[in-house]
Amino acid sequence: MNEIKAIIFDLDGTLIDSMYVWHKIDIDFLAERGLKVPPDYEQAIKTMHFETAAEYTIARFGFKETPQEIMSIWLNMALNEYAHNVRLKDNVEELLKRLKTLSVKIGIATSSKPILAEPVLKNNGVYDYFDIICYTSEVGLDKRHPDIYLLTAKKLGVKPEECIVFEDIIDGINGAKLAGMRTIAVYDEGSADDVEMLKSVADKYIYSFTELL
Repeated sequence: MNEIKAIIFDLDGTLIDSMYVWHKIDIDFLAERGLKVPPDYEQAIKTMHFETAAEYTIARFGFKETPQEIMSIWLNMALNEYAHNVRLKDNVEELLKRLKTLSVKIGIATSSKPILAEPVLKNNGVYDYFDIICYTSEVGLDKRHPDIYLLTAKKLGVKPEECIVFEDIIDGINGAKLAGMRTIAVYDEGSADDVEMLKSVADKYIYSFTELL
């Protein structure tokens, strides 16, 4: 850890158990329009920032709403869960406390929206552990690209090679590696099918944060 000056976390599926929310939203949103969720749909939108996912959904299904209208519907469906029910993964707070004792900077790089990210972190009592939260909407590119990680490092005032990134999906790991950062892949049920691929690409793979304590 001597040369590591910052830790960058993904949010959904990494720090918090929230993927069930989006799975339910996909089912309910499409069901209201008489559709079932195609097998590849959730995988396709997993790393997209919010507006891109809305644009993709409109193009794929031929919906008449604007991206802003789609995003508003999704946000309203997710707000209550994020503000009251979504919980941290096991031992997240313990790890954050330990990182603070090591005097490393801690950031979040997420495809989520501030209106969701901030309430869930505050509700779980960990908001103040983070020095910065960066959103893919700030760079206009999803996590297959290094831009969100480079922006987070810049705002933290560190070099990319001084960062470790925690992610639960393969696109996030690949994007962080393109940024020149070390990576730790975190198990999540939503990416369980990609475990072997994540193990082969990430610098380290963990099933639980307890492995780091």
